[in-house]
Amino acid sequence: MGLLVGSWVLQRMELSFLAQAALHSCSSSCTTCSDPWGRSNLSRVPLLRYLQQLNSDGFHVDELFQKCLFEKDEKEMVLWAIRTVQPNYQLPPPPSPQICKSSLLQDFYARETMVPYPKLDFSMKELQECFQQQLEMELKNTITIESVEAAKPLTPQAVKARELLGTLRSQWHDAILQALQNSKRSMAKPRRLSKHSMLYPYLCLLPDEEYVDIMLQVLNDLSPQGESLAVLARELGSKVYDRYIIQRKLRSCQLEKVQEVYKNYVQLLAKDSQVGALRARCPIQESSGLEKSVLCRAGGEKGAKLLVKAVKVPRNILNRRLQSKPIPVLYHVYSFYSSWQVGRIKPHPIFSRLVSEAAETTLTFNSSAMPMLCPPLPWTSPHFGAFVLNDTKLMRFMDDIIHHQLLLEQCPLVNLHPVLDALNQLGNCAWKINQPVLDIIISIFNDKGDEKLDIPPPLSEAPKPPTAPGHFSTWSESLKHELFLCKKKTAEMHSLRMDALYKLSIANYVRDKVFWFPHNMDFRGRTYPCPPYFNHLGNDVTRAILLFAEGRPLGPRGLDWLKIHLINLTGLKKKNTLQERLDYANEIMEDILDSADNPLTGRKWWMNTDEPWQALACCMEIAKASRSPDPAAYISHFPVHQDGSCNGLQHYAALGRDLSGAVSVNLVPCGLPQDVYSAVAQQVEEFRKKDAERGVKIAQVLQGLISRKVVKQTVMTVVYGVTRYGGRLQIEKRLKEIDEFPEEYLWEASHYLVKQVFNGIKEMFSATRDIQSWLTESAKLIAQSGRTVEWVTPLGLPIIQPYYRSRPTLNCGMQNLSCPSSSPALSPRKPDTVKQKNAFPPNFIHSLDSTHMMLTALHCLRKGLTFVSVHDCYWTHALTVDVMNQICRQQFVALHSEKILQDLSEFMLENSSRSSTEPIARWQKRLMEQLSNVPKTGRSMGQELQSSGMFWRQGE
Repeated sequence: MGLLVGSWVLQRMELSFLAQAALHSCSSSCTTCSDPWGRSNLSRVPLLRYLQQLNSDGFHVDELFQKCLFEKDEKEMVLWAIRTVQPNYQLPPPPSPQICKSSLLQDFYARETMVPYPKLDFSMKELQECFQQQLEMELKNTITIESVEAAKPLTPQAVKARELLGTLRSQWHDAILQALQNSKRSMAKPRRLSKHSMLYPYLCLLPDEEYVDIMLQVLNDLSPQGESLAVLARELGSKVYDRYIIQRKLRSCQLEKVQEVYKNYVQLLAKDSQVGALRARCPIQESSGLEKSVLCRAGGEKGAKLLVKAVKVPRNILNRRLQSKPIPVLYHVYSFYSSWQVGRIKPHPIFSRLVSEAAETTLTFNSSAMPMLCPPLPWTSPHFGAFVLNDTKLMRFMDDIIHHQLLLEQCPLVNLHPVLDALNQLGNCAWKINQPVLDIIISIFNDKGDEKLDIPPPLSEAPKPPTAPGHFSTWSESLKHELFLCKKKTAEMHSLRMDALYKLSIANYVRDKVFWFPHNMDFRGRTYPCPPYFNHLGNDVTRAILLFAEGRPLGPRGLDWLKIHLINLTGLKKKNTLQERLDYANEIMEDILDSADNPLTGRKWWMNTDEPWQALACCMEIAKASRSPDPAAYISHFPVHQDGSCNGLQHYAALGRDLSGAVSVNLVPCGLPQDVYSAVAQQVEEFRKKDAERGVKIAQVLQGLISRKVVKQTVMTVVYGVTRYGGRLQIEKRLKEIDEFPEEYLWEASHYLVKQVFNGIKEMFSATRDIQSWLTESAKLIAQSGRTVEWVTPLGLPIIQPYYRSRPTLNCGMQNLSCPSSSPALSPRKPDTVKQKNAFPPNFIHSLDSTHMMLTALHCLRKGLTFVSVHDCYWTHALTVDVMNQICRQQFVALHSEKILQDLSEFMLENSSRSSTEPIARWQKRLMEQLSNVPKTGRSMGQELQSSGMFWRQGE
């Protein structure tokens, strides 16, 4: 096994192997041994050999206890085995607590022991009861809830369909069980050893009945349009793996440890507990779960294959005139996306029709898809946090790309404390449902929906497919195209309808509960709620039905902030000051109150806003607050948002110390909020006028047609790496929406405008393009050297870009699947140079934006504020908006007072020199020169940023 040293994953496997070998080295039949497990002293020789092998492979015996996850009493057994040959061996002491040394958080952590941990509005007893409810839900693994879709009258046809489905599901259960058992028996025969026999241990992880339940659940959830084989296999494999992890945690007595940790944790959170310090790190070990990749891909594909082969339905079940012949419920086809051939699994129309006619009224979800019923477990390491039992990644990445996990493992845990604490702060926000708004939305959802209000209509409202005499092959091309568009629209409507159904049904299920959203992050450090369907990152409909569970009085300025927030949601006064927005809200109070009192029967002012449902919810809150005896004392649960003003350009302007660019994106004091999109449009118009005067035809054609809307998307995305080709397509789309624009000039005009937009941005943000070009060129040279681009955020989070060349495909018997990489040490993958260079600038800016959000979150925690974010949109109570805005500005200044570009350059230079032991090649010299040539920046703008007004988090 010494040959495998160098692969982190295989090192972990070797440690586990040696531990198990030590456990089973003694003869269980020996009765002369004095050890408590009946093992013999004759075990000294093999035990000594195992420990010597451990040492020769570069491991220390302490690592057995520091890195392995033991089950039941295995830790005591291993300790006894080691002391058999090393009587004086002592367990390694627990690591001494360390304090984060980040220059951005020295004050935050240095004063930590003197600052009480902010309390939640729950007692210890309430939090323990919440924990018990969450535990019960996770132990069941799935939860079935009532759908909010209006129950259709139970017609004889529906009754018959439900009976037929019930009978078929019972038959399918038996058929899948039989097929599974036959497959396992076949794999277990020595003479039948093959590549598929490797899956035998995977099929023994759970009782057979649980595999069958999982496969039936996946079958029931399959849409009529089907699913790609890769996605279906991954879903099957993930469900098996997740259940296995829960069982392993139960066997290893980890649940008892988690319960003890949580009991201590709620003493920090509960309002009736004593003061606790912020620094509470729980010493819980968990496995990394890196073996999940192979299990989910190969095992899931095996499950899909069993489903296709075993599940059948009589061909004449809906039409007795047909022959009674069993046919597969699922069949596999190939679809083409661009140049890729993708395998899909589709249900037979007979099955889809049965499900449709049965009109079943329940939905089943994994427990990890639901909001938590208690505060999430605190993140204390890359392996521990979020749900009680469900396995959760700290960092989201594809299962077969483990480089992120390796970086997190190698990173000193103390460096991750700021990131972990920020995730805990976000996850500790308690939520509840805005029931009046939810009820209105459900009523419209069940009354044919409303596309204008973003409530998808049912499929009964889908366009009817065209009909024509003769066979399809004889139809005209236009008729075939019409049928294609009809089917495409129907598929889109089904997808949107189901998405809305899931969101609303989950919201309805927790309508009387308090709940939480555990958070994790992507590889750039951007944070996301873990439950996928219903959370505050959702659309306007979802956000409108969420309220903070904890209420706070509005205070002297809270009602004003509610009114300003409402006007921000309308999108009507983007260029006006806060006072002008407030004055406008007061002018239209009749419309606001009418919207609150008669949302569906009144003047419906709220329906004509940019975010109608959030606007309606805000109208209702303003109505209740303004009608209360003392608005300042009114207890509000309503979240008020503060949006960034073209955040990417803000970071570039600050990085380059670009004062003129900073003015355009509201980073410095100004009488009115600046609108960068209008400014760029104006700059482009100046270029157009000059060209028109010189007789440029396309510039003359575009007279009066250049607007903020035409350039906005391109300006917004240019900072995130949009190419001129992509920008041209964006502008072309906007031009098509202008009725007066002559279509024959579409390509020429979009080509001309994208060039002028890029020129305008370059002129307005002189430092931005230089920095962006430096980042792009650096990434290109790094990727060409055979390495991926890596960096560390100012908060110490290690980042690596996960863009590699395509993997070879593997024929798995049914269709071709991408072959999972077994080990990065044994089968390294080459970086994709184009993706590495194009993605680096936007990813780097995203990581800075995430760093700023986390700094803001931590300092809001210090001040006792409720705080959550949707990337660059920050939420808090109306009472604390002013405080949050102040913290937000302070942390932006603190972040950009660091030598960010210089530190990045030094890190990449060190990384490049460390990765090569050969003499410096020509390409490496060029890379070193590029990384050393950091773009020059202007003078510091700290004073201007520190004194800036409120506008820079108000615009769009």
